[in-house]
Amino acid sequence: MVPKPGDVLLIDGRASVQFAGDRALRLRVIWVCERPTYRGWCWVTGYCLDADGNASERREVFVRVAGLQKLLPRGRAGRPVQPWANRKVRTRGV
Repeated sequence: MVPKPGDVLLIDGRASVQFAGDRALRLRVIWVCERPTYRGWCWVTGYCLDADGNASERREVFVRVAGLQKLLPRGRAGRPVQPWANRKVRTRGV
């Protein structure tokens, strides 16, 4: 999964050894560098998120794409956002 702006990622030891253990972070992606790097790795720029989902600092990290984990974005009440929940279902008469 190649990240894209707006994605919220868990970056831990699977993405890069420097983020193993308690150094893992949640990152809201704002930019992914398209320059070629080592196969399967990329530079990702984004904002680290605190426990409340607020941006705390801007970071640029070099990570293994296969180790990235996409998280569900959180709404204001701390619950996962469900974009389909507010849609009206239309049915056709038979």
